[in-house]
Amino acid sequence: MPRKTWRAALAAYATPASLALLLLGFAAGLPYMLVFSTLSVWLREAGVARETIGFASLIGLAYAFKWVWSPLLDQWRLPLLGKLGRRRSWLVLAQLLVAIGLAGMALCDPQQNLSWLIALAVLVAFASATQDIAVDAYRLEIAEDSRQAALAASYMAGYRVAALLATAGALYFAEWFGSTKELYKHSAWAGTYLLFALLMLPGLLTSLWMSEPAVPLRTQLSAARYGFTHQMVSVLVLIVLLVSVPAMFTQLYRTDFESVLFHGGSFLDLLLHDRAFLRALLYIILTSLCLSSMGRRGLAPVLTPINDFILRYRWQALLLLGLIATYRLSDTVLGVMANVFYIDQGFTKEQIASVSKLFGLIMTLLGAGLGGLLIVRFGIFPILLIGGAASAATNLLFLLLADMGPHLQMLVLTISCDNFSAGLATAAFVAYLSSLTNLKFSATQYALLSSIMLLLPRLIGGYSGVMVEKFGYSDFFLITALLGVPTLILIAWQWRREGPQENGSTPTSSSEQPTANQP
Repeated sequence: MPRKTWRAALAAYATPASLALLLLGFAAGLPYMLVFSTLSVWLREAGVARETIGFASLIGLAYAFKWVWSPLLDQWRLPLLGKLGRRRSWLVLAQLLVAIGLAGMALCDPQQNLSWLIALAVLVAFASATQDIAVDAYRLEIAEDSRQAALAASYMAGYRVAALLATAGALYFAEWFGSTKELYKHSAWAGTYLLFALLMLPGLLTSLWMSEPAVPLRTQLSAARYGFTHQMVSVLVLIVLLVSVPAMFTQLYRTDFESVLFHGGSFLDLLLHDRAFLRALLYIILTSLCLSSMGRRGLAPVLTPINDFILRYRWQALLLLGLIATYRLSDTVLGVMANVFYIDQGFTKEQIASVSKLFGLIMTLLGAGLGGLLIVRFGIFPILLIGGAASAATNLLFLLLADMGPHLQMLVLTISCDNFSAGLATAAFVAYLSSLTNLKFSATQYALLSSIMLLLPRLIGGYSGVMVEKFGYSDFFLITALLGVPTLILIAWQWRREGPQENGSTPTSSSEQPTANQP
């Protein structure tokens, strides 16, 4: 099949679907930053202890484990709101809960009602994560694979603008309303959060205005195989399993087996006197119940989408998961130490903020926009390969900067190239993940794959400080660049295996891919 023209590629942005994803991206970016980044400033200004603020950041686990309850969005239609459709009803519910939660946070002074403030922040985080699941599922179902990058670029543009407004903008509004570091004023922060609760309105109106994706009815019926009670049991069993397994190993590690093996003790002594051993036994029992035949039946709503993915790709599923887990590895691991590196180089906070917010934002949006355009024109795999190579190669610019001191022009060039490549890579990767999902389980599979995408980079990123201390910045940047090589090999293997496809894109992941129904 011939490639599409540049005019046809640009037309991918001139659609109602792109506008809808722009506004939905804006609605997604606001609560995320308000709950994490901006909330920590509010709490600190109100005199809350750093330890408490640190514990409050655990609210972010809602985003890391959103795949746990994502089957609900695939397999259960909401009462009353369900008349809007499977996707729009969940979007409207999530956005209403975000707006209500932000308004409730505005009414809570952390100096007097900190517990209520944190509880409402948890509500906002879970509603926001649910909104993300619904938006991703909606995007997957309204367009073919080659247009996913353009929709993702539109979403990213709205998200980045909202993120800037909810961080720097929120701090500006709070200070303008009268709250400063020296003189805390709750009414200023209340006005700020009420303002941002109102800014959820464009996203809510978009969800009411756009049309429900034209997914075939039998696709929806085959996905909705389980009742609400069964799905809730599945979520509870999965949560118990996720808690029990790591807790079991932790308690076994703390158990005093040395006294039994080397000092003549007995397991009866462990049962009577070692609380860690008793807790380990409890978690072993819970894990066994979850993995029993009864527990597996309870997990069916979660396991069915996973089984579908494995059955479709068989042994290749492992290589695909390897590609997914490593694609953002090089830039994510470096990103953990980026701001620390800038400070150590001698740049001022004003310089870092100005360059990263101005050039970083512009170049990310340009990279994402170009990525969406190029994928429509040339297909997914070429741009996926270029994005992966660029993300790794730009780490070498940090290596050069490490030997130049606080060189502002080089900082601008480094941040610009790094953010441009990140935008390009993200657009390509979203399109690729979209091509792997089955429309019967679009919410569940995309949520799970996107979680896998972040798991390994976050784990290795946790040791980035140790790597810098041991090797120094120059070798650290070289190592992060080399982390991108395995990904490029996996992309090349997958591209060769797929062979030439229409417009160079991967084949659709479902035999019932819908037409590009516009909102």
